[in-house]
Amino acid sequence: MTAHSLHLDHLVISARTLDEGTQYVADILGVAPAGGGAHPLMRTHNRLLNLWGGVYLEVIAIDPHADAPHDSADGAAPRARLFALDDPATHARLENGPYLSHWVVRVERPKHLPTWQAQYPQRIPPIVPMTRGDLTWGLSVPEDGTFPAWQGAGDGVLPSLIQWDTARNPSAALPETGIALKALKAVHPQADTVAAQLQWLGARHLIELRSTDDAAAPAALIAEFETPNGLRTLK
Repeated sequence: MTAHSLHLDHLVISARTLDEGTQYVADILGVAPAGGGAHPLMRTHNRLLNLWGGVYLEVIAIDPHADAPHDSADGAAPRARLFALDDPATHARLENGPYLSHWVVRVERPKHLPTWQAQYPQRIPPIVPMTRGDLTWGLSVPEDGTFPAWQGAGDGVLPSLIQWDTARNPSAALPETGIALKALKAVHPQADTVAAQLQWLGARHLIELRSTDDAAAPAALIAEFETPNGLRTLK
């Protein structure tokens, strides 16, 4: 188990397009995500919304302007997009609209995320160096682009790990919104397995986790927010 507790970095809303995801968030929270940019390696792009306490919300979608696979410089197929955005099951779910798909926790120095991953490659996916504009960071991303998992359990409920190369994450540059995350909750059919991995990571305190009553029911994330207009929920 890690000796250093992790910190919530950001929540992820997956969408077919940035406009759809932005409208979904704006309709519920009353403020539209903005800014953001492209992730060249992953062929995705995003928009961001600041939350209280150094946390932010990310809307992410496939970038329609990114190079197609056959246009890659060395002729090799590009890696799978992160957060399961290439998965047909994700595409089918997004036909019903954007949703809260994932969360990302921050690994603070002096712990070095690539070294930690190298020590426990069965528990932590490979760390991929990423960029967006002048921002650089490392993110744990399974090679197939799906969500992190432990003993077959994950489904977006187990978080990705991030370590920024800068002292602060993007929330420091985003405008204030008056919105605060009140609670992050999850249900999962293998809640005990997920809880054990969260405990090992040092992230168990960041989420309220319970088991689904139906073992065949899908996993789900729910985020409750305090806003100037009252309590609001994204899921």
